[in-house]
Amino acid sequence: MSEPSLKKLKMSNSSYPPTIGTHNGHFHADEALAVYLLRLLPTYTNANLVRTRDPSLLQTCDVVCDVGGVHDHSAARYDHHQREFTATFPDRHTKLSSAGLVWMHYGADIVESVTGLPAGEADNTLLFNKLYDDFIEAFDANDNGIAQYDPAALRKAGIEKKFSDKGFSMAGVVNRFNYARADPREAAKEKSVSTDSNGVNGKENPQQEEDTRFLKASQFVGEQFTSELLDKAQSWLPARAVVKEAFTSRN
Repeated sequence: MSEPSLKKLKMSNSSYPPTIGTHNGHFHADEALAVYLLRLLPTYTNANLVRTRDPSLLQTCDVVCDVGGVHDHSAARYDHHQREFTATFPDRHTKLSSAGLVWMHYGADIVESVTGLPAGEADNTLLFNKLYDDFIEAFDANDNGIAQYDPAALRKAGIEKKFSDKGFSMAGVVNRFNYARADPREAAKEKSVSTDSNGVNGKENPQQEEDTRFLKASQFVGEQFTSELLDKAQSWLPARAVVKEAFTSRN
């Protein structure tokens, strides 16, 4: 789906710096991906990021994800925590997170922005659905506490885990960024740090430090997404076309 028309008008002035809003505090993989996805759109490529739960600050943002208690595409608000929220991706059953919401509304435009395949064309639509199935749906399920397999059915079948894969999952890596601190070896190399109005004794204040870790997490999941999209566009789509041609030419 295209970007809200009001936002397009607001962004038509290239000097205006758009702002993406999300919550501060402990972050998850879904909003880390949602922010990265938004920045793949020309409108938000150079957007500022505000992480806050202050409604008055969020009201000033051009687009808000994973906070605010509102899902309204016309207002560019993409939260999924409200009790009445039940939205799913078309023809799927997993409740959406902020990542799935952003993808549902902007995915076709993101595919076009990254691959050059125009929104509305068949190959773009194939990638739009394929990326949800193979990548983004897992973010939605993880954030909403939906297991890949029915735990009760696994217990009934007597199937037990042999090891924990928590540290190996995408969500596990993002969670680690919540607690990651600067490598002391790198800190020792810094001879001096300039102090600005937001600094504390020449260092980042706690919110700045948290925001830095969030951006690292967002970059991490975003790089995985981009790699997945480009692989599907450059390898899966051509291979699919070859198979389709071979199948149709049999008759």
